[in-house]
Amino acid sequence: MTSSTRRWGLTDPLSNALPTDKELEMTETLLKELRAQGNFEAPEATEKRKQVLKHFQEVTLAFVRLVGQQKGLPASSLDDAGGMISTFGSYRLGVFGPGSDIDTLVVAPKHVTREDFFKHFPSLLAEKSPKDAIEESAPVPNAAVPIIKFKYSGISIDLIFVSLSLSSIPENLDLKEMKILRGLTEADSKSLNGTRVTDEILTLVPQVKTFRLALRAIKMWAQARAVYGNVIGFPGGVAWAMMVARICQCYPMATASTVVLKFFTLMAGWPWPRPVQLKEIEEGPFNFRTWNPMIYGSDKNHLMPVITPAYPSMCATHNITLSTKTVINRELEHAMKITNEIMDGKKPWKELFKRHAFFTEGYKYYLSVTSASRTKEAQSIWSGTVQSKIRRFLVSGIEISAEGVEIAHPFNEGFDRIHNCKNEDEVQEVLSGSMKYQVSVTKTTEEVHDFKQSIAAQGADALEMPTENGHKANPDGTFTIYTTTFYVGIELSPGEKSLDISYPVTQFKNECVSWDQYNAELNSVRVVHIRNYDLPDDVFKPGEKRPVKATKKTKKRTQQDAGLTDDSKGVKRHQTNGIAASAG
Repeated sequence: MTSSTRRWGLTDPLSNALPTDKELEMTETLLKELRAQGNFEAPEATEKRKQVLKHFQEVTLAFVRLVGQQKGLPASSLDDAGGMISTFGSYRLGVFGPGSDIDTLVVAPKHVTREDFFKHFPSLLAEKSPKDAIEESAPVPNAAVPIIKFKYSGISIDLIFVSLSLSSIPENLDLKEMKILRGLTEADSKSLNGTRVTDEILTLVPQVKTFRLALRAIKMWAQARAVYGNVIGFPGGVAWAMMVARICQCYPMATASTVVLKFFTLMAGWPWPRPVQLKEIEEGPFNFRTWNPMIYGSDKNHLMPVITPAYPSMCATHNITLSTKTVINRELEHAMKITNEIMDGKKPWKELFKRHAFFTEGYKYYLSVTSASRTKEAQSIWSGTVQSKIRRFLVSGIEISAEGVEIAHPFNEGFDRIHNCKNEDEVQEVLSGSMKYQVSVTKTTEEVHDFKQSIAAQGADALEMPTENGHKANPDGTFTIYTTTFYVGIELSPGEKSLDISYPVTQFKNECVSWDQYNAELNSVRVVHIRNYDLPDDVFKPGEKRPVKATKKTKKRTQQDAGLTDDSKGVKRHQTNGIAASAG
């Protein structure tokens, strides 16, 4: 059965038309633009990835054998035990680029446990690898999906583990088969889910090459427009991939440029909360929870559900809020207009990938959420912990309780800064948002790519906060403070002139400081209201026009009117409204 006659997905294709010469030409110009923007990795870098994974496979075989020997397995069982490395995410989908990590899964037979993995695999990998090949290792055995994050020869690796109820694991084991889930726990199935979902996606699209090129374009657009990232309330890479795959199913013969155009057209008008699905949801023979809004109230509350195709199916976009849904829809509509102009020859493809306007034109009002610590090690965990609560408590809290707010839009990256202060007064200035004592170049959390920060941002409580309080002075007598600031754009409802978000801000701060490992001597969090013209310089890129204060004389509303006071005379008020008061 050919791509043009097979039914892909849940519905018949919207069109089986072959691409026109113009559409083929537009795909070539799209490919050139992606290459010009550095979206593709050099062949030698890709070959390096392959060699790294080949080495991991060799270490996995040695690891499985080592554990079997320690547990007294007979030689015949050791020879047959096997073990395999699998991948998932962008690498397995074939849409990785320079700097992309490799999501990697170690699959072991039943005699190897997760405890064995964390006890033996890291040391065995180090023993069998060149000196200094492994950097920045961060094992998290107690996470929802236990993981080891590290760099290997400069490549970021996310390594997870599963032990199947099989005596032998051949290197060519098909992980899509449902029977391999037999005997697994919920955590085990989640470890397998990445590879199973990725493989299902690739089998459910008519033309893999077209899918990959279109997905590269959509991912680059989403990242440029800052609507990418599951933690803060936007779709992640897999969710965007499934949405692109659904469009490919609707236009099985289309070329990539047409898929991109149709993606924005269909997604901008998608009748949410109708889910995006690539196939019917399977009811498997095992007792795993499967997405079902008719049974589970939490599933019914998903605003833009995109459902994974592999059993047990789940929603990949459960973190989307009312505000981020609005932002996503606005960006989809904007991109739809741009792509129509591109296809009409009025604009080049680079217009689609223009940087977001979150700081330059987005909002008049912002909340600045600054997490701070007195040691670098503590800040890695604390900043991620604070970030993990922004969507769940600050954004959602404003949406629920703050009348007059149309949108609370969280930016999808934080800004890391380092400051040297001479005394405690200067420290307090930094904690309140001052950058007078900054000594480092500001980097976003994406640029820093701190493993522990990213783990904590996903809500993992398994990382242990350092106990050192950081009050020890540097050799020159200064104190170093590490901060990460997150920004939330606030848009008022039409005609609204009053604003009080004191309650959700207080609740958010309470959630942060009630964290079990919070240490008032080490950590702090401040939430401050700022206007767009007071945003710091380092959130703007060179050449961007920053907002300026209007010269028109109007009656100035005070911050007290909005419940956003941050003056020294209002300390008592601060403690009540929770906007700018310190949590530590």
